[in-house]
Amino acid sequence: MAGAAQAQNDPSFAPCAACHTVKPGQNRLGPTLHRIVGAKKAAVPNFNYSPALKAQKGVWSEAELDAYIANPRAKVPGTRMIYVGMPDKAKRAKLIAWLKTQK
Repeated sequence: MAGAAQAQNDPSFAPCAACHTVKPGQNRLGPTLHRIVGAKKAAVPNFNYSPALKAQKGVWSEAELDAYIANPRAKVPGTRMIYVGMPDKAKRAKLIAWLKTQK
């Protein structure tokens, strides 16, 4: 695994890095995204999720992450996430592939 500082500087993660980290147990404005692919939704310890996100069931599959990253407010109306979304499918795919490496 790349060092934490290097991981935070991965170009595909750049739009996320202002609010998120991939460091285990380290939440910021948003929860850590460490091991997010396949993780239960709204389950990062010590993070105060919005009621809308708490109501989500299931896990963050690649397809679920893709839809959420594309347009968070459309996927989960009422989310507190302020990011407007990443419309480019190829960029989302690269980001999700990189997130899968953060174990």
